Amino acid sequence: MTERYTLDDLLAIMVRLRDPEGGCPWDVQQDFASIASYTIEEAYEVADAIDRGDFDDLRDELGDLLLQVVFHAQMANERGLFDFRDVAHAIADKMRRRHPHVFGDESYENVEAQTRAWEAIKAAERARRGEAPDASALAGVSRGLPEWKRATKLQQRAASVGFEWREAGPMLDKLAEEVDEVRVEFEHGADVDRLEDELGDVLFVTANLARHAGVDFSRALRRANAKFERRFRTMETLAAAQGRPLAEQSLAEQEALWRQAKLDELP
Repeated sequence: MTERYTLDDLLAIMVRLRDPEGGCPWDVQQDFASIASYTIEEAYEVADAIDRGDFDDLRDELGDLLLQVVFHAQMANERGLFDFRDVAHAIADKMRRRHPHVFGDESYENVEAQTRAWEAIKAAERARRGEAPDASALAGVSRGLPEWKRATKLQQRAASVGFEWREAGPMLDKLAEEVDEVRVEFEHGADVDRLEDELGDVLFVTANLARHAGVDFSRALRRANAKFERRFRTMETLAAAQGRPLAEQSLAEQEALWRQAKLDELP
């Protein structure tokens, strides 16, 4: 039977990779800032494997994401800040503390009550850390989140105190209004600052509409990206079959190929 490596083996591998004397030059050069983008990328690749239902790939991508945690923990250990075991202890302690209905005697009537209690526990934790009190319903929404995710969380918090439309109709009307305002900006010369502001409003309302519909904004955009890539590649194939590369065709001809690519997807 092939030897199975353990978490301790992975931790030891990272120590070796970061060894200034005999490690990997690339790994040795890295710091928290240079690795951060890879950490985000690996999290998205986990989500992509889940979307595709590829569980072999999911296993590998979860390993890549775990490596990011190990990497950051090793760099912190080298600076005397904390190590991987401190990371594991911190999250285990947090999960026990925030689930008193599982690990204690607390009970909640429903998921909504549990969510309110979760936020109350987080607020108490912030107070114990000495953070300035913030009574806003928006308190604690991290600025480090991807902006689409932060938009959704801000909207969820506002909804928790009743500030939201109960039906999709008003949101769709608001979306149409914001799109019209983008159109006006283009008609008036498309000032970049104003256009950025109006496009931001469109995206914010779109995120709110997705939240209301129970649709994951990021997953919906990933599906749209995959659809576009699939159809565009079909266009390229169709163009090659015609003996005329896509780049040599007019926009009208390309749009005809796009329509054909859509038709090819119909059952």
